[in-house]
Amino acid sequence: MTHRSQVIVMTAKHPETSIPSTQLYDRDFYLWLQETAQLLRNGEFDRLDIENLVEEIESMGRSDKHAIESNLEVVLMHLLKYKYQPERRSNSWRFTLLEHRNRLFKAFRGSPSLRGYYNQAFTESYQQARRLAAAETGLVIATFPIDSPFTPEQTLDEDYLPE
Repeated sequence: MTHRSQVIVMTAKHPETSIPSTQLYDRDFYLWLQETAQLLRNGEFDRLDIENLVEEIESMGRSDKHAIESNLEVVLMHLLKYKYQPERRSNSWRFTLLEHRNRLFKAFRGSPSLRGYYNQAFTESYQQARRLAAAETGLVIATFPIDSPFTPEQTLDEDYLPE
């Protein structure tokens, strides 16, 4: 059945363009999305471009994980700067902490299972944050401890600031 579905997908053409669905993906992504959504709504599963649909769904998951890592690195970097450059503390740093913590909370609200990924990514993200903090502050990387001085919970706590 899978092989047969793939053959049908290869020959299914978009009604407005007469372009096979697999080619439509490369030529007009937005139109491909619209067509795919309509085929799903209509239950026309045998006409779906399965290969590209699976790729897009997997890509969405990777994007969510990347956003967790990116926001976590920003929060950790600013916590390090806040702790190790107290004379340079600013409202801008506090705003950045609040903004990126908020982005993490929104991601967890929309996809609670990402909190598990947050915990998995914490150590690696901290190492990247150390490198970023050293580059931005001009301090040697050894200024920042190898192990995070902040717990995952403190990192998310909007009221936590290292003093």
